[in-house]
Amino acid sequence: MKVSEKWLREWINTPQTLDAIADKLTMSGCEVESRDPVATAFTSIVVGHVLEREKHPDADKLSVCKVDGGQGEILQIVCGASNVRAGLKVPLALIGAVLPLPDGADLKIKKGKLRGIESFGMLCSSTELGMSDKSDGLLELPEDAPVGADIRDYLKLNDEVIELAITANRGDCMSMIGVARETALVMDVPLNVPEIPAQTLQHTDTFPVDLQATDACPRYVGRIIRNINPQATTPIWMQEKLRRAGIRSISATVDVTNYVLLELGQPMHAFDLDTLQSAIVVRYAKAGETLKMLDGQTATLRDDTLVIADADKAVAMAGIMGGEPTSVTDATRNVFLESAHFRPHKIMGKARSYGLQTDSAARFERGVDPDMPVKAMERATQLIVDICGGEVGTVVDTLADPSLLQRKAILLRPERIRRVLGVTMDAATVEGVLTRLNCEFSQSDAGWQVQAPLARFDLNIEEDLIEELARVRGYDAIPAELRPRAPRITQPSETAVKREHLRQLLVARGYQEAVTFSFVDPKMEATLAPTTESIALANPISADLGVMRSTLWSGLLRSVAYNLNRQQNRVRLFEIGPAFFQGEDGKPQQKTMLSGVLTGNLYPEQWGQVNRSVDFYDLKGDVETLLAQVSGSRFHFAPVAHAALHPGQSAEIMTDNAVVGWMGMLHPRIEEQLGLEQPTYLFELDMALLMQRALPKYQAVSKFPAIRRDLALLVREDTLAVALENAVKKAAIPQLMSYYLFDVYTGKGIQEGQKSVALSLILQDFSRTLEDAEINRIVDAVVASLQEEVGAILR
Repeated sequence: MKVSEKWLREWINTPQTLDAIADKLTMSGCEVESRDPVATAFTSIVVGHVLEREKHPDADKLSVCKVDGGQGEILQIVCGASNVRAGLKVPLALIGAVLPLPDGADLKIKKGKLRGIESFGMLCSSTELGMSDKSDGLLELPEDAPVGADIRDYLKLNDEVIELAITANRGDCMSMIGVARETALVMDVPLNVPEIPAQTLQHTDTFPVDLQATDACPRYVGRIIRNINPQATTPIWMQEKLRRAGIRSISATVDVTNYVLLELGQPMHAFDLDTLQSAIVVRYAKAGETLKMLDGQTATLRDDTLVIADADKAVAMAGIMGGEPTSVTDATRNVFLESAHFRPHKIMGKARSYGLQTDSAARFERGVDPDMPVKAMERATQLIVDICGGEVGTVVDTLADPSLLQRKAILLRPERIRRVLGVTMDAATVEGVLTRLNCEFSQSDAGWQVQAPLARFDLNIEEDLIEELARVRGYDAIPAELRPRAPRITQPSETAVKREHLRQLLVARGYQEAVTFSFVDPKMEATLAPTTESIALANPISADLGVMRSTLWSGLLRSVAYNLNRQQNRVRLFEIGPAFFQGEDGKPQQKTMLSGVLTGNLYPEQWGQVNRSVDFYDLKGDVETLLAQVSGSRFHFAPVAHAALHPGQSAEIMTDNAVVGWMGMLHPRIEEQLGLEQPTYLFELDMALLMQRALPKYQAVSKFPAIRRDLALLVREDTLAVALENAVKKAAIPQLMSYYLFDVYTGKGIQEGQKSVALSLILQDFSRTLEDAEINRIVDAVVASLQEEVGAILR
């Protein structure tokens, strides 16, 4: 936002220098990024009047002019500008004038000759005065400009422009009234708000308005002005204010709408009334509908784009840019003025999605005062009538949602102020700031019931008001010392598993930690998690970062591909981060996941050991190392298929009642899609199920000998090891110290669909040596449990 100092001082009365104002604005959050003079430090330039103009006898592009500079004599000046003509008033640099050049040097005007003709001065463009970077000819001044007047005084060029970095939550500061209100607030000076009287009506003609998309446009204000003068010239004071704000002058009517945009922050648009058909309709575009924009481009509209239309066609992209066929031209006599309110989330990102960037969209995206459209309409009407004349019609104010003009009350409590800021503010200070903020408030036993002004979209909760108190009072007024606080020592739980410990384990096994985007490619997300409903971003950075990730594999696989493409063939990465999904209530939720990926050789290149590529069991070993830190016996692996994993090399990691995660080899189809030319293995674990572990318990060692019995069992081929373990557990034998599976055999002598497994039992008692008969009874009980649970047969 560019702000002219002179224009700002029309709104506030303060003896403070611009340095002090800029410092206050910066410290309050409206950072002043730059300060620039509106013109260079030239001297001896006055208003000149071209009396005669003749073609140079020896040069086609030069003119010989007779110019009155108000110095008592008529000057002969040779000029090369294409727009020089008799009767024109322009800046005239007299003999002895000094014009600073862009390279830092000075140009001193002297008597000279151009192609044999003497010249006693120079006629100037805006570029030569340092008012613009380029120009198409001489700077044309109004016909009533006083000849001989100092151009610096006439154009009020002793001025500076400050450029403010307005944050996304302060759309109210994207206008002169907003910046002036903010300056008056932080400087504690009065604000001069100009009166905007209702205009006298010359007719009662109206143009019908049909609000169909009330969810996006709850208020639309329109007015007809007939018989304006299309040849009217924008006053020099308005042209200068627009220029200093970075907007070029176009035509009187358009300049007025741009001026109101800058002054009041309300974007407006002027239609040529004679080009509109029947009525204004505010609706969503039809898919494929086209609109030729004011910049000459033709946009193909999507059905989520809000448009202003007439009975036949779209005539403007709502809140962004108008259409060329219905725009105001030099032949326009009848104007329909539009001043609407659009909800920010309906405009946000739309301009960028069409490759556009407009002042109107920048304001509507951040939020515009919903009470401003009528005021802006009256102000624009006043200016158009003053400049172009015309007959004013009735204002049509279509308000679909009256609650738009109401703000909810916010409770502001003294103790909460003290808690958040660490300082105490007396009631007079709080109420003084609220008054300067233009808030409505009433005091109660609990504190203050506050209603923020409609222009302040960012004031919604108690903390927002507390931030305003700190900002206005000054952040430097908050003590640098911390508040006294009693020391608090927390004892870490013995059952807690630290993330840092899991990180160290993976680093020790050769992994490197990665941090990847939470925004991912929708196509990749659909490939890796086709059954999960992805969360689409309303305003994505780019098309390939359009959804929130539901698995960390999306980013890790991109990193693997990136490394493999750069000759890093042995890659081991892990990441701890959030994954996002739709909750049962339809609202986005997140959970923290631990994911890893490995590919390439098992060992770094070396001479001491034969190398090989990693396989499924290397991955399983890494995962089991992690799970062992929690409670290794609680987890088991089940051969369940996953859409992103190889059908024969994937496993679901489970506890007794929950799925902890997945592991396996990346599906060949996805490998090919990513251009990976070597097998890649992945795992992903839910961190919420990894953060608690069982405490170790002391167990005495028996002094009596242990007895080992091995069992050879026939079971179905699809029987899992965990099923055998659960069957042994169910036997509940106190003397069974441990058991483990040590062999699996299929082949000759084993029927198809079966396999032979060898199970070792370690038996021991704490009070005596076990005898053979007792051992046999224990073994029989274990075999019976295995037969009952999994159908095992003793070979």
